[in-house]
Amino acid sequence: MSVPLVLAGCSSSGGATTSSGELSGSISVYAAASLTEAFKTIEQQFTAAHPGTSVTLTFGASSDLSTQISQGAKVDVFASASEKNMKALASQATSPTDFVKNRLEIAVPPNNPAHITSVADLARSGVKVAVCDPAVPCGVVAQQVFTNAKITVKPTANEADVKSTLAAVESGEVDAGLVYVTDVRAAGSKVTGIPIPGGVNASTTYPIATLKGAPNPALAKAFVDYVLSADGRKVLTADGFAQP
Repeated sequence: MSVPLVLAGCSSSGGATTSSGELSGSISVYAAASLTEAFKTIEQQFTAAHPGTSVTLTFGASSDLSTQISQGAKVDVFASASEKNMKALASQATSPTDFVKNRLEIAVPPNNPAHITSVADLARSGVKVAVCDPAVPCGVVAQQVFTNAKITVKPTANEADVKSTLAAVESGEVDAGLVYVTDVRAAGSKVTGIPIPGGVNASTTYPIATLKGAPNPALAKAFVDYVLSADGRKVLTADGFAQP
């Protein structure tokens, strides 16, 4: 199981609004690892727009985060890379809203040592491939791509989440990895992306929701509203996410 990455300072606290009606306090947001770059930007913009507030971002595999919430983690907002993991929290999530979609791309080291040019090349003998664990959303989508392409791939590495899969490519541990388009973009010159044709590719839809019993429901709702706003969509689109 992956260890979530926690960013920003404070833990969730009460304090929904000040006496003047302004938002205050802090919230805890659990989000899929693939949202790391976009949500860091959104968090900065949101807290700048609401002085005196803070947002703790915890990133990891959606399946792991969902389990932690179901086991009692004090969380205000959950953004999942899979509707399945959100549905597992049906009794705890308040009105989940689909806000983006993501699709896969092949990531290879910049020099592309295995000369990968297509999904079919991932099934070649001797090619080292990393994918996400089948239990997490990016692993589910990767298996769908292999099914669509009618190939059998025996991964060298099944990683905890998409960032770990990308890291295996960046380090040269593997010849290729199946990650999201957004992660290839975030990696910049550290990897080269090889697009997957639409007829073979697969995507996943991301829902976001406030959680019942959120310690700071007013700030939680405001954060979700910001993610769904034009400003939030602008950040997500710039990072390569598609509209659902």
